[in-house]
Amino acid sequence: MGVQLTPELAVAAPKVLLHDHLDGGLRPETMVELALEYGYEGLPSTDAQEVAAAVRRGANRRDLELYLQTFAHTVGVMQHAAAIRRVARECAEDLAADGVVYAEIRMAPELCTEQGLTLDEVVEAILAGFADGEDLAAEAGRPIVVRLLATAMRTAARSAEIAEVALRHRNDGVVGFDIAGAEAGYPPSRHMDAFDIVKRAHFHTTIHAGEAFGLPSIAEALAWCGAERLGHGVRIVDDIEMTPDGAELGTLANYVRDRRVPLEMCPSSNVHTGAAISLDAHPIGLLMALRFRVTVNTDNRLMSGVSLSDEFLLLAEHHGVDLASMQWLTVNAMKSAFVHFDERLRLIDEVIKPTYSRLGAGR
Repeated sequence: MGVQLTPELAVAAPKVLLHDHLDGGLRPETMVELALEYGYEGLPSTDAQEVAAAVRRGANRRDLELYLQTFAHTVGVMQHAAAIRRVARECAEDLAADGVVYAEIRMAPELCTEQGLTLDEVVEAILAGFADGEDLAAEAGRPIVVRLLATAMRTAARSAEIAEVALRHRNDGVVGFDIAGAEAGYPPSRHMDAFDIVKRAHFHTTIHAGEAFGLPSIAEALAWCGAERLGHGVRIVDDIEMTPDGAELGTLANYVRDRRVPLEMCPSSNVHTGAAISLDAHPIGLLMALRFRVTVNTDNRLMSGVSLSDEFLLLAEHHGVDLASMQWLTVNAMKSAFVHFDERLRLIDEVIKPTYSRLGAGR
C-alpha cells in the first residue's frame, strides 16, 4: 500500500496542468468587480457566492453545448486589456497556491474582441498577466511557469487567423494551438488550413477530441490534423472491449497507446459535460491500468468548482490513486508539455521527482 493522499499532501505535491481554460477559471469576486468596472450587466447577481453557484448549476447539466453557455458571463467581463491581464495574473497566482509548477492555459482570443481589441492585443494582455502572476508567485515562494495555448473556436471561421497569431507570439509564451467548442457537427478537419499553417511552422497542436463526440473525432484529430495531444480523449474507451481474458484494444486505441499520445483528462468536467456518467465510471482508472499516457487536469475550475489538488483527491477516492500514482501522472504531464525539452527536464529532475521523493512517494 502506497502513501495515501490527504488534502495537505495533494497541495504540497508538485503538479502539472495541461488542460485549463482561462475563461473557465475566474474568481467569482473578480467577475463581480470587473462587471461593475466595465459595465457588464449580464451577471445573475452582484454577490460573488451567488454568481459562482449560478455558473456551476448551469455547467453541471450533462451536456457539452449547455455547459459552454455558461462562458457568456466570464468572457463578458474579459473584453478589455486590463481586465484580461488581471484574470491571467490571478490564474497564475491561484494555480501556484495550489502547488502547480507548470501550466499550459488555453484561451480563444476571438472571444475577447467585442469591444475592439485585436487578437494580438488579447494575447499580449494574457501573456503580460501570466508574467505578473509568475513574479508574484515566485515572491510568495511558490514558483510556477505558465504558458498559453492559443485556441480557436471550432464553431467559427477564424482558426487560420488564430494559428497565425499563435506563431507570431511563439517566442513570447505561446507554446501551442488548439481548437475547442462543440464537437458534434464541427469536426476538426473543417480547420485544415489552420493545422497546415501550424504543421508547416513546426509548432505544437492539441485538439479537443473524444469528449462529446466519439472515435471519429479522435481519428481525425490524429490522422488528418496532426494532434500531438488529445483534449479529453475520453471516448477512446469505445475502442476497448473488456473480455473474460482482459482488455482487447482496437486499432485506434492501440495506436494511441503505442504512440504515447497524451490524454488530457478532466474527470469532474467530463462528468459535468456528460462525457462520463460518474467519477466511479470514468475510464481514467482503466486507461491508467492499461498504461495509456494519462494526465489529470481541471478544464474549467470555476464551472466545476475544483482545483487540480481536488481532482487528485477525487481520483484517490474513486480510483485508488496514491502519492506514487500522482507522481506518475504528473511526470506524464510534464513529459507531454509543449515547453522546450530542457525546461521539461529541469522541472522533472529538479522539482517534481525530488519533491515527491521527499514526500515519500517511493515508500
